[in-house]
Amino acid sequence: MKLPKNAIVAVADGEILGLYRNSGEENAPALTAMPDADVSTSNKGSGNRHQSSSANPSDSQQDEDSFAAGIAALLNKRVLDGQIDDLIVIAAPRTLGELRKHYHKSLEAKLVGEISKDLTGHSVADIEKAVAAA
Repeated sequence: MKLPKNAIVAVADGEILGLYRNSGEENAPALTAMPDADVSTSNKGSGNRHQSSSANPSDSQQDEDSFAAGIAALLNKRVLDGQIDDLIVIAAPRTLGELRKHYHKSLEAKLVGEISKDLTGHSVADIEKAVAAA
């Protein structure tokens, strides 16, 4: 996948969000880490409809869904504020599914691609390789 100059790459799972900007060229990307973003978890994701019980025991899954909804809200706001022109989202499969539920139409229009893979905690080089291979 080509990575446009100044594109934002969001790398996420249910607990971590890393944002990177392509400071290189489309054919020679160079990701630069951006400052940590403050993700609100007050917006409960779809998991909020499910109560924890013996049949559905995961309170942590509800927390992860809320974090994903918070990531989507942050990305939606940045797109609507004109801070993001091109976006690639790399997320753990379940997190990516939850993110998609909360994408604004404007964000969908700026989305260059998605990669369903957990790369949080990986090096910038690993992220660049994953984008190039997609």
